[in-house]
Amino acid sequence: MMDETFHLTPLDVRRYEFGKALRGYDPERVDQFREQVAEELERLSRLNADLDAKAKGFHEQLRAFRERDKAINDALVSAQQLRGDIREQADREAALIIREAKAESERIIEDGRAEIRRMEDQLTSLDRSRRAFLTQTRMLVERHLAELAAAEQSTNSTPSASNNGAAGGSGGRDTGAATPAWMGSIAKE
Repeated sequence: MMDETFHLTPLDVRRYEFGKALRGYDPERVDQFREQVAEELERLSRLNADLDAKAKGFHEQLRAFRERDKAINDALVSAQQLRGDIREQADREAALIIREAKAESERIIEDGRAEIRRMEDQLTSLDRSRRAFLTQTRMLVERHLAELAAAEQSTNSTPSASNNGAAGGSGGRDTGAATPAWMGSIAKE
């Protein structure tokens, strides 16, 4: 069993001296084997150093990947929270816009109703004015008709005054006929 603190290097293998013994191993073959072992140890040491460097690189990459993964996860969580916040804000803004639109539509409808009431009042006033005008016109026409009827009666009932003051009895003014009564009523107006 090997001790874990024991490290054999190629230089250790090359410098190690075997003791001489009677009927021992062939020194040339031992030296050759020792050289092969040293070369193999050098190759294994280089390979081990390369593998250690690669392992360090892989560990560094793994650390960087873990950091990126954590950053991506944090960004994803932040994006999800931001999306939720934006959605909530958009919902609040949409509700506010809907409330404002409803209030505006109610104001417009109320303005329209007020305008309709105002126009109905104007229409009622115009209708009253029209009726009053028609009544006044009817009364004026009826009065004129009454005056015309009276004038016709007075011309038919009064004798013609053709010789009334025929010889200059009117002070040099010859009217030619008597003034009808209806003319007098018109002149009064």
